[in-house]
Amino acid sequence: MSVTASVYLDYNAGAPARPEVVAAMADMLALGGNPSSVHCFGRRARAHLEQARRDVAQAIDADPAGIVFTSGGTEANALALRGAGRSRVLVSAVEHPSVLEAGAAERIPVTGDGIVDVSALQRMLEDDDRPALVSVMLANNETGILQPLAEVVRLAHAHGALVHCDAAQGLGRLPVFLSDLGVDFLTLSAHKMGGPAGIGCLATSKPDISLAPILLGGGQEKRRRAGTENLAGIVGFAVAAQLAAAEVKGGDGPAAMRKLRDELEARLAVSLPEVVVVGRSMPRLCNTSCLILPRVSAQVQVMALDLAGVMVSAGAACSSGKVAASHVLAAMGLDQGMAGCALRVSLGPQSRAADIEAFLSAWGDFAHRTGRNSQGRGLVAALSERT
Repeated sequence: MSVTASVYLDYNAGAPARPEVVAAMADMLALGGNPSSVHCFGRRARAHLEQARRDVAQAIDADPAGIVFTSGGTEANALALRGAGRSRVLVSAVEHPSVLEAGAAERIPVTGDGIVDVSALQRMLEDDDRPALVSVMLANNETGILQPLAEVVRLAHAHGALVHCDAAQGLGRLPVFLSDLGVDFLTLSAHKMGGPAGIGCLATSKPDISLAPILLGGGQEKRRRAGTENLAGIVGFAVAAQLAAAEVKGGDGPAAMRKLRDELEARLAVSLPEVVVVGRSMPRLCNTSCLILPRVSAQVQVMALDLAGVMVSAGAACSSGKVAASHVLAAMGLDQGMAGCALRVSLGPQSRAADIEAFLSAWGDFAHRTGRNSQGRGLVAALSERT
């Protein structure tokens, strides 16, 4: 298959920056000034910073005083888990690595459907009455499966535990309101919604909730996060958050993504019935499909699609860019062979029917051409020689 232009279907890894975001950031970069300075340039920068804080808070129905800007979702997660000051930290087994690796934590098992085992969480809370923090994501970045957050919050609060939620994949795809979720800490990441990389925030339910900084050396962010604020990034983040929230409120954006995602999966059921759609019967993000083509490694599939001009992700990728078997699918009970064959297709507001067509054509051609394992290994060798 020949593709004249690249097809991007990896929005869960990072959404292309929106034009409005780029324009707003360029204005801030030209403006200059440190928000901590007391002269007029500093005061002007501070005014933009605080307006951005209000805009992000409005997008998620939070108190602006509870917004702490960070370098991204990873830092926000670490700030919540390390800064909450709780003796115990309990995290679900399908969390993002930035939660799993933020410090010593007990793993909450998940069911075969990929959701937190609430009964197991209850036993864990009852067996140890030390002050705890429970961290459960809103939606899984690999499968799109939504977690039973209301049950988690009810149970955790009944046992005196605080709740942190990594909602990085949520805004722009479903309503994300801090007041409705009832969690104590909420993580957002700008580049998941068309903002810049390298900026995010931790939102707290109460401005005065105890939160110790993990970065020291300055009084910024009410002494919760030291370091000169990334003003251009923060303003870009605020623009992206406002646009993403508006798309959800209007309903057109999520509905369009769901329609394309459902069409993709329906057509695969006919053309490649051996493909497994993970979490198909579960509540999921409107934009995410986790697809397993048995006996063909994810690495081979990703490279083959890349050569055809179609950009997707494996179920999980480490920081070195190498593909690894998904810890999420392993936690759900899938064996390593199946977990190592998972692709993630994730759509965005700019995705169109032609993108789905391109993916189905390229992946279908590859699946029927590969001869499974033997030719798959050949493709890896050929690609390795080119790099």
